[in-house]
Amino acid sequence: MSTNTISRAEASCSVFHKMNNALLSVPFFKWFVSKGYSQGVFWAVMISVVSVTNDVLMRFLGERLHPVEISFFRFFFSMVSILPLMVSSGSTLFKTQRPMMHVLRAVLGALALGLCCYSVNIMPLSENTTIMFCEPLFFLPLAYILLKEKVDAPRWIATIVGFIGLMIILRPGTDAFRVVAFVPMTAAILFALSNVMVKKMTGEHASTMLFYFGVGTTLFALIPLPFFWEMPTLSELGLLVLLGIGGNMIQVCLFRAFSATEASALAPFRYVEFIISALFGYLLFSQIPTVWIFGGAALITLSTFYITIMETRKEKRA
Repeated sequence: MSTNTISRAEASCSVFHKMNNALLSVPFFKWFVSKGYSQGVFWAVMISVVSVTNDVLMRFLGERLHPVEISFFRFFFSMVSILPLMVSSGSTLFKTQRPMMHVLRAVLGALALGLCCYSVNIMPLSENTTIMFCEPLFFLPLAYILLKEKVDAPRWIATIVGFIGLMIILRPGTDAFRVVAFVPMTAAILFALSNVMVKKMTGEHASTMLFYFGVGTTLFALIPLPFFWEMPTLSELGLLVLLGIGGNMIQVCLFRAFSATEASALAPFRYVEFIISALFGYLLFSQIPTVWIFGGAALITLSTFYITIMETRKEKRA
């Protein structure tokens, strides 16, 4: 799993601490919240399941609702579901020393998630998922430029290999090239920028960052909402609630996975998401990944897996 994924997981720990304690009090859940490699694998796979399920929900909702409206409700219900935990933690968590950075990160996140919502409605799930895997490839050069982090030659080589995999999928200059592929790629770049900002916002409480990200993205998505508004049906509203809860569930699964075992041990299971997205795409939408997607996905997986391992080792030495 990528370093930025690990950062998001660490940011979730304090928010879901009480939820973890509640689960521990129920005998049936003791195995799931215990430490161990098998528990870590379970939660790592659940991250992929919930993530792809969210993509499927956005695709079904996108048949009638605009991506702007879907994004708004996703942010809104995600924020509402986390607000009780925020309030119960005390008023000090609402204080922040970096209000403008929260605003900028929310703008980046809203744009990125809005593009994700749009891309799952115009591209096969497996292709969209594979392109989104490129996020660590963009994070590395951005961290080098914006954070002045040192990047050694092996990681640069891995990044180049990953971009070759991306070019295999995009195939620019051929009849198979599609401009719409730049939508998830742009989302991956924006997510990478957002996570660079997370590294710059040292000192901010984890709960504070999560809460203001939810507030900021909700308000930002509210601006264009009147231009694309369609009254959701009761069934659509139910799916939108699930979508918002799913966003927070990913954070819960990340927290549990990295609490159970080391992040480096779980890195290979990050790419189960490609298999699940390909399966869902075939069963629900009759989408079959091409040989080019499989080939590009293999190179992207190998390169981002290597970068993840190297970044994890670097953080341990720090």
